[in-house]
Amino acid sequence: MSGEAHTSGEYIKHHLQNLVFGQHSDGTWGVAHSAAEVKEMGFWSINLDSMAIAIGLGLLLMFLFRLAAKQATTGVPGGLQNFVEWVVEFIDGSVRGSFSHQNAMVAPLALTVFMWVFLMNFMDLLPVDWIPHTAGALGVPFFKVVPSTDPNVTFGMSLTIFALVLFYSTKMKGPGGFFAELAFQPFPKFLFPVNLLLEGVGLIAKPISLSLRLFGNMYAGEMIFILIALMFGGNILLGVFGGVLQWAWAVFHILIITLQAFIFMTLTIVYLDMAHSEHH
Repeated sequence: MSGEAHTSGEYIKHHLQNLVFGQHSDGTWGVAHSAAEVKEMGFWSINLDSMAIAIGLGLLLMFLFRLAAKQATTGVPGGLQNFVEWVVEFIDGSVRGSFSHQNAMVAPLALTVFMWVFLMNFMDLLPVDWIPHTAGALGVPFFKVVPSTDPNVTFGMSLTIFALVLFYSTKMKGPGGFFAELAFQPFPKFLFPVNLLLEGVGLIAKPISLSLRLFGNMYAGEMIFILIALMFGGNILLGVFGGVLQWAWAVFHILIITLQAFIFMTLTIVYLDMAHSEHH
């Protein structure tokens, strides 16, 4: 039992380990082959698998939407055009319902956020062993498939949204107006240090909650898929039961990955709407 537990633990750790590139303790640069090497590399290391898949999915998204635009027709639309038109109408309705100002950037940003996060989440529906085992056969020690289970990716997206919130808050209200919004409410002006502390914490909490919500939900979903996959290493009955669980969780997980993409997009729209609004 101890050997099986150790093997299961190694399996889980392997599937949760990113392919990290950085500087080793001896000063050389390369790929980490263990968790200890990842710790040595520190903050400036980069997760190659997360970056490769996220950028690849972004390029795929641009290619598909460009293809749909080039093939668009006023006659009977094809499947791709139908899908793209449905997504655009859905995003347009969401922006109209949550954003009460004029900014031509918000709708394209919302479309990009929703589709990109959805595609990254969708990678969680691939069998957990396919890509890591293929990468291992090619000599790659680790390869994590789902970018949204990497907090570096989710924080990168949320901090970009946060930068836009700060930019438009300053642009629309002016530096003084933005500071007054943080310092002079909800309590009287003479309590501005308390106001500044409370509003500052609330402001900083936006990117943190935005990133951790997506990361936490997707990480938990990936962990469940990995635990189900361990069942296939047991007897036939356990393997059949694992197959049923895997199918059921995959069907349910489709709702989760879509919902998480929608929540990330909706909060992006709401935060930008708040950045454009005057608060009194």
